[in-house]
Amino acid sequence: MSDSLKRRNVRVELCERSYDILIGPGLIAGAGTEIAARRPGARCAVITDTNVAEAHLQPLLSSLATAGIEAVPLTLEPGEKTKRFEELVRVCDHVLAARLERGDAVLALGGGVIGDLAGFAAGIVRRGMRFVQVPTSLLAQVDSSVGGKTGINAAQGKNLIGVFHQPDLVLADTDVLDSLPLREFRAGYAEMAKYGLIDRPDFFAWLEANWREVFSGGEARTEAIAKSCQAKADVVAADERESGARALLNLGHTFGHALEAATDYDSRRLVHGEGVAIGMVLAHQFSARMNLASPDDATRVEAHLTQVGLPTRMSDIEGGLPPTDILMKHIAQDKKVRRGALTFILTRGIGQSFIADDVPQDEVFRFLEDKRAS
Repeated sequence: MSDSLKRRNVRVELCERSYDILIGPGLIAGAGTEIAARRPGARCAVITDTNVAEAHLQPLLSSLATAGIEAVPLTLEPGEKTKRFEELVRVCDHVLAARLERGDAVLALGGGVIGDLAGFAAGIVRRGMRFVQVPTSLLAQVDSSVGGKTGINAAQGKNLIGVFHQPDLVLADTDVLDSLPLREFRAGYAEMAKYGLIDRPDFFAWLEANWREVFSGGEARTEAIAKSCQAKADVVAADERESGARALLNLGHTFGHALEAATDYDSRRLVHGEGVAIGMVLAHQFSARMNLASPDDATRVEAHLTQVGLPTRMSDIEGGLPPTDILMKHIAQDKKVRRGALTFILTRGIGQSFIADDVPQDEVFRFLEDKRAS
């Protein structure tokens, strides 16, 4: 079967800003053809990191050159700490020095860090340039490359500075996942599971039954990525700028972001998807504590994420955590806070998540005090 027949296409419907997510093998090799068909004559800046560049930059540049697309690459250091002002300035300077115009494109070749940073630059240089995502991690393919959220971190918290800037195209090449470290694949799987836990209980049950095939590759992996992208595309189409239901995509993230900040974004201790995994378990446990859901649901979520090898408890984080009042300060800086009131995504059961406004801070404090010891 040819690569083109194995591909899936998920459409993000945003009127004149609608775009395709292409999912399948061989998409980096075909990137030039796909981009040239949509943006004939465009030039592009390719933003990547040293880890990704070693394996995938030259094939991408060759594809672009074959299609007649002039490209100027910039390679950054990998890791969450690259999402900062200094690197944003560096990317913007690179794009401007190359004399790229508004109709030209910034192309992100990498995981969520590169996608968020390059997308932010694309959103602000010349008041908005074209943007193409070529995500190379599972987490980026199913989450961060879709939906237009871009940004960098601040000392006060994760992703606090940025803009909404939709891509023109997402190319999710499933071949690149074969060489992804197992830890990184697991981290992306946490975001897959999230879509089932939000409002697709059948998908979560499917993952429970088929996760080994998803990990091993093939059709099950492509299917899971496509289902995840469709779930996010549906939410983004209904609420592009997170004024309502899109906030459900933050299930597990308020707890998870606080844990990431508490580890100073040290990927040796905790990566984003691991923080989300722990955060989703905490969200289900807190929901049970507040008598919103059965404790059995929290047990089921923890059991599945543990089975695939993800951390599920705060005590799983190496090096320990700061006192609970520090964690609460990180939670209070989260973007889901409104006028000082804590907003969490909680649940009434598997696939029954909802937005809970004005969650009592003292309840959260006591809950975290109890859980950090378990």
